[in-house]
Amino acid sequence: MTNILVTGGAGFIGSNFLNLFVPRYPEHNFINFDKLTYAANLLNLKSTKNLSNYTFEQGDIANYDRVIEIFEKYNPDIVVHFAAESHVDRSILGPSEFVQTNIIGTFNLLEVCRKNWSDSLKRNKLFHHVSTDEVYGSLSLNNTNLFTEITPYAPHSPYSASKASSDHLVRAYYHTYGIPIKITNCSNNYGPYQFPEKLIPLMILNALNNKPLPVYGKGENIRDWLYVEDHCEAIWTVIQKGNIGETYNIGGNNEWKNIDIVNKICDILSVELKKNPLPFKKLITFVKDRLGHDLRYAIDSTKIKSELHWQPRETFETGLKKTIKWYLSNQKWVDSIKTGEYKKWIDINYYRR
Repeated sequence: MTNILVTGGAGFIGSNFLNLFVPRYPEHNFINFDKLTYAANLLNLKSTKNLSNYTFEQGDIANYDRVIEIFEKYNPDIVVHFAAESHVDRSILGPSEFVQTNIIGTFNLLEVCRKNWSDSLKRNKLFHHVSTDEVYGSLSLNNTNLFTEITPYAPHSPYSASKASSDHLVRAYYHTYGIPIKITNCSNNYGPYQFPEKLIPLMILNALNNKPLPVYGKGENIRDWLYVEDHCEAIWTVIQKGNIGETYNIGGNNEWKNIDIVNKICDILSVELKKNPLPFKKLITFVKDRLGHDLRYAIDSTKIKSELHWQPRETFETGLKKTIKWYLSNQKWVDSIKTGEYKKWIDINYYRR
C-alpha cells in the first residue's frame, strides 16, 4: 500500500483531489494533513471520511515538530503539497501568514523529506508541489505569448512572491539534495467547496442573498479558468507519468474578463432559478481596484498535453453551470461557512478600505 500524504486536504483543491482519488484507489492510503484554517472545511470530505484508506490528521506545516511526527507515523511515499495561503487580497493586508505557510511550511516538508528519504529510498518517493501561474507576473492584452514552463518569474503580490519562493525551494532541494520532485503551476481554479473570498463563489452567494457583486476596477482583468476536477486529474497524471524534476503548466484554455464572468453567473442563475437576470445584474458594483492588480494571466498547457496526454474535460460554460448547481444544492455547506470571514467579504465597505 502506497502512503500518500496530502497537505491542505480539507481546503478547496485538496478536498476535491481526495474525493476523486480515495475511492478510486483503495489500494493506496491517503493521509490528509490540514491545519483547518478559515478556508478549510471537513464537510468537504463527508463522502470520503469513512473510507478505510483515508485518515485525517490536524496540524500546521509551519510546525516542524508536527511535520516530523506525521512522517514518523505514516512514512509517506508521496507528498502532494496543496497547503497554502492563497488569496491575493489577504496577502496584501497580512503577508506574514503567507511567508509562514507558503515558504516556511514548504521548507519544513522538504527538510523532513531530506532527512527521512535516504538515497536508497528516493527512487520510490515523490514530492509533488502544487503552485500557481501568478508566479509568472502579468501579460498585456496584446501579448500573444502565454506563460510556459520557462517563463521567467516576476511575482507582483506577497502571495505570488511566497509561492515563487516555495517553487524555488522545491527545485533547489531537487538539484542540491536529489529529492525527487515534480511541480505543477495552474491557472485560476473554480468549482465545488471553494471559500467565497474568491470571485466565482462570492458572486454566486452574494447574488443569491441580494448582496452587492463587487468587481475591481472596470472588471477588465483577464484570467484563464480551470475546473477543479480537471486540475486534480492533471495532478494525478503528472504524479503517475511526469518526469522527476520537471514542471508542468496546467490551464483550462478559458480566458475571461472578470466582468463577463459576473454577467455570465447572473445569466445562469436566472435560468436555474427561473428569474429575470436583470435584478442580479443590478447588484454589480465597481469598486476601487486591488493594489498591484495583474492585468492578465494566460497559461500554455502544451507540455502536459503533448507529453502526458492530458487535457481538460470541461469548457468554462459546462464547468460554471456545474459549479452554480452545486452551490444551489448544498445549503448545509453554505451555512457552514457563514463565519466572520465570509461576512467580511460580502461587506461592500470592505472593498473601500
